[in-house]
Amino acid sequence: QVQLVESGGGLVQAGGSLRLSCAASGSIASINTMAWYRQAPGKERELVARITSIGYTNYADSVKGRFTISRDNAKRTVYLQMNSLKPEDTAVYYCNADLRPTYSIHPDVYWGPGTQVTVSS
Repeated sequence: QVQLVESGGGLVQAGGSLRLSCAASGSIASINTMAWYRQAPGKERELVARITSIGYTNYADSVKGRFTISRDNAKRTVYLQMNSLKPEDTAVYYCNADLRPTYSIHPDVYWGPGTQVTVSS
């Protein structure tokens, strides 16, 4: 079985920083793209940042210059460094990975349960 578990969320004042982590565990053969999404109350889930297996990244316009995505392939972990946080960054942040389990010949998309980030003004 494959699991993604996020950590690092919490309450922070505007202008502050947080670092999210997401570790993949279980019977994994390979991990392709990893990403962070977020969903604010009453809004659709949106892509925040994405990183490929060789380190290519892309970001939502709203977080460019403030957030940085990175990954440690040996640890099967993706990170999201969030700086200069704004109240509008408040959301549940979800980790996402396109990976192939050892028991499957096809990759699939997996999600973590989410971690709450609240930015106070």
